[in-house]
Amino acid sequence: MKIFNSQSRKKEELIPVDPGEVKIYSCGPTVYNYFHLGNARPFIMFDCLRTYLEYRGYKVKFVQNFTDVDDKMIKRANEEGISVAELADRFIAEYFVDARGLGVRPATVHPKATENIDAIIDIIRTLEDKGYAYAVDGDVYYRTSRFQDYGKLSHMPIEDLEAGARISVNDVKEDPLDFALWKAAKPGEPAWDSPWGKGRPGWHIECSAMAGKYLGKTIDIHCGGQDLTFPHHENEIAQSEAANGQTFAKYWMHNAYININNQKMSKSLGNFFTVRDVAQVFSYETIRFFMLSSHYRSPINYSEEILKASEAGLARLYNCWRNLDYQKKRLTGELRPNEAERLAELGKYRDAFVAAMDDDLNTADAIAAIFDLARELNTIFTDSADVSGAFCEGAEALFTELVDVLGIVRDRAADTADAEIEQLIEERQTARKARDFKTADAIRDKLSGMGIVLEDTPTGVKWHRS
Repeated sequence: MKIFNSQSRKKEELIPVDPGEVKIYSCGPTVYNYFHLGNARPFIMFDCLRTYLEYRGYKVKFVQNFTDVDDKMIKRANEEGISVAELADRFIAEYFVDARGLGVRPATVHPKATENIDAIIDIIRTLEDKGYAYAVDGDVYYRTSRFQDYGKLSHMPIEDLEAGARISVNDVKEDPLDFALWKAAKPGEPAWDSPWGKGRPGWHIECSAMAGKYLGKTIDIHCGGQDLTFPHHENEIAQSEAANGQTFAKYWMHNAYININNQKMSKSLGNFFTVRDVAQVFSYETIRFFMLSSHYRSPINYSEEILKASEAGLARLYNCWRNLDYQKKRLTGELRPNEAERLAELGKYRDAFVAAMDDDLNTADAIAAIFDLARELNTIFTDSADVSGAFCEGAEALFTELVDVLGIVRDRAADTADAEIEQLIEERQTARKARDFKTADAIRDKLSGMGIVLEDTPTGVKWHRS
């Protein structure tokens, strides 16, 4: 597999540090609100990366952190009259609600900044001992001028980095680019004991500490949104490599923005839509399909029209699966002569899918390969199809193999159950019309045993689960 390395700015062959295992660190949310569509893009794309690598036979250790203390969290907690910890617990729980809806699996480890204070203090002390950090009145800053490779990820001149740094310039710092590793406690803020007095960690240092603790000094892939390239990821490199004396991450992957009217979606601009709100109109799965339909490094524009198109595309794939499921129940028999060869020919769509995913996680072309497969399967499996049941099962297995890698068409079990319920209701209606009330009542009892409640109305039968 080749991935585009943001640091080298070219595609490189993925060669893990430890053969057979890929260690990934993905920047997680600051948990002070529901996450929006822009936040969701890296969650979905790099969840897909993880699943694909596992599909290709790698063992994957995937770490995604929660930033559970920072200025925005303190501000909101104070506004609500609750503790920062209470705010964090609430929105971590809400994160998992939306992530589960999007088909994003829990990480191998979800470390929290507040649970890794000792590791954070240890790396700051190492940086201080090596001359890369200095303390001023309880604050500790990173000395960027000491790290000769500063800027190697963002590829920007120092003067441009200084202009774009999201830091406050003050008289105590040696250089405008120096950034906080530890912040002295202020009244009413959460604080921990440290060699420099009570305080809390800066934003950047937590990821260096947790990546090192859970994945080791050199990780394979570090990923996140494009907006994190500078200063967050640039500072992670400076901290980690200065402390450990070795490469921090072999590969850097950054997804592009989601735009609203061609402007980046962000909370600061106020032009964002939370996943929770969008999922009230479109399904979570439609949102995932929308994200995967574009290459992760290409900006995408959000609109209801595009979501409706994604909804329609996803429906086409569900229709293909329903047809396969129906034909599988209808058709019987072992593979006939030449069917094994015909089934093997369908493998060309798997080859196209793998080629796309191996080319820098090109999910857009991978979805195109699935649509091509669906089109051929719909042609093969008509009601007059003269093929064996075994051939149908093989075709369905190929289809589900590919959609499962992308985490789409995933509600098949529920869909099957609903189809069976609708079939039983239809059979009951047929029995009632024939005045076969014994059969009709038996079907109603069977549905009741399945937890299905029927309502006979003037406009037809309605049902719901009890």
